Amino acid sequence: MSALLGVARFMAGVAVCLIFAVLAILSIPFDRGTGRLFHRVSRTWAIVTLFVTGVRVHVTGLDRLRHDRAYIYVSNHASLFDIPVVFAGIPDDIRVIYKKELEKIPVFGWGLKMGAYISIDRGHGPRAARSLEEAIRKMRQGASLLLYAEGTRTMDGRLQPFKRGAFHLANRSGVPVVPLTINGTYSILRKHSLRIRPGTAHLVLGDPIEPSGATGREAELVLMDAVHRVIVKDYIDQT
Repeated sequence: MSALLGVARFMAGVAVCLIFAVLAILSIPFDRGTGRLFHRVSRTWAIVTLFVTGVRVHVTGLDRLRHDRAYIYVSNHASLFDIPVVFAGIPDDIRVIYKKELEKIPVFGWGLKMGAYISIDRGHGPRAARSLEEAIRKMRQGASLLLYAEGTRTMDGRLQPFKRGAFHLANRSGVPVVPLTINGTYSILRKHSLRIRPGTAHLVLGDPIEPSGATGREAELVLMDAVHRVIVKDYIDQT
């Protein structure tokens, strides 16, 4: 019975996602190119999704943020619930950098493609470079970014090796990085599963880390190591 309820919660979440994807698309003509209305709709989607699936969010570290500046939130990635818990838990104007393949998903993918978020084609260097320039432009307009340090979801609940992309962007832009640790979402919805288990997701925000101003591989690795240490300290192994 619990497995059936878990699948029913998943289907309810899909229904909410489709409804809000349509609403997000409809909001685009009224957004005036800022993306703020699109994100407000997305944040409402996150809150409703968590409500219907029985997921709660507990956040620590919001007092470390300033409301007058943009950040690059760099987090671990454990579940499809990572985005809704971040949107619901952090009251910031956040843009997501997502894999271009997600645009193939009917309705949901159309909303991503047409909306305020940024796709990255990891198999095409020039397109990926243009995506990074777009990300920098949005941050200069006041928006924050969310990137996953590992690049993809964990299969076993353990942290995976970090990739340098988020730290390259931080050094290029000069925007401070906020280490963001997400605990609890792996057990709520695991990769390749359709069963949602209600529970509490915990977000832990570290102190913002200012890029050194240097560029190149060595500077990226230094910043990556600093963020990795914070996330490792706050991470709860979810195996």
